[in-house]
Amino acid sequence: MIDQLESAFNYHQKALGLRQARHEVLASNIANADTPNYKARDIDFASELKKAVDGTPGTASNAGGGLTLARTSGNHIAGEGPAWRGVGSADLLYRIPDQPSLDGNTVDMDRERTQFADNAVRYQAGLTILNSRIQGLKNAMQPE
Repeated sequence: MIDQLESAFNYHQKALGLRQARHEVLASNIANADTPNYKARDIDFASELKKAVDGTPGTASNAGGGLTLARTSGNHIAGEGPAWRGVGSADLLYRIPDQPSLDGNTVDMDRERTQFADNAVRYQAGLTILNSRIQGLKNAMQPE
């Protein structure tokens, strides 16, 4: 039963996680709009989501145990970091500027604002869809 619930929410969970990671990248681009030589970055959402759903090794979705520390002795404490924060293992791509600036910065504020707003709307839509799925399952489980 639990695997069926997990599979019902798996896609939406990974999509929301990638949307959140993309939001961080876009916010970083906007924050560095005036930084000389800053190169705008983005995530190819479709390919990263496909990798996450397919379970391709090295993706943010199946990082599992997170980062582990190398130990020189078996007596050392096994330390682990979080499974993934932000875009830890998602492929970040550089944006190709439409019009390069003199200071080497490739952030186009109009494009960044548009992408940021689009990502925010899609994130909210994903939350709404996930909430409706949860409500549907709750209604199906309750006796009449």
